[in-house]
Amino acid sequence: MRRRRLLTGTVLAAAAAGLSVAPAHASDANALDLYPSTTAPGATVSANTKACGAGETATGDASAVGAGMFTLAPSAHEGEAIGQFKVPASAQPGTYEIVAKCFRGDKQVAGDLKVILAVAGEQAQPKGRVETGVGGALGPDPVQTAAGVAALAVAAAGGTWLLHRRARGDRI
Repeated sequence: MRRRRLLTGTVLAAAAAGLSVAPAHASDANALDLYPSTTAPGATVSANTKACGAGETATGDASAVGAGMFTLAPSAHEGEAIGQFKVPASAQPGTYEIVAKCFRGDKQVAGDLKVILAVAGEQAQPKGRVETGVGGALGPDPVQTAAGVAALAVAAAGGTWLLHRRARGDRI
């Protein structure tokens, strides 16, 4: 009797503290779970759902992110249908809705996929050149670059000559 009270007291204390006593992998039966739910372009994403029931298939639609259609096949894992798709390398950062429709019936479930530039631990490298409208030292036109360097050299020489005359006391 004392052991039962101690166990009941522990469960009540955990509930009062706001701790969950539910299993760690409790997927919603009316949702499409995406693993990972936050990813970078080029990554493979797994989609799982229990909405279709044991032994049923579903058709997934990841065209919102540019990946197209994919199939969710039955699995032995708690009656889930599981499928995969690859996020295109050209995917832009943002949140995309991925949808799956059960083969039998009109049941449809959805999940959100967040695409970011880089996954934690990786550093995103910029691509391309900066379009500022000013040009660059090694811009696409070497003639313009040479003309700019020559103009700077003439300005520096003229400034030096004027400062030298002023220092000698010559009037301009």
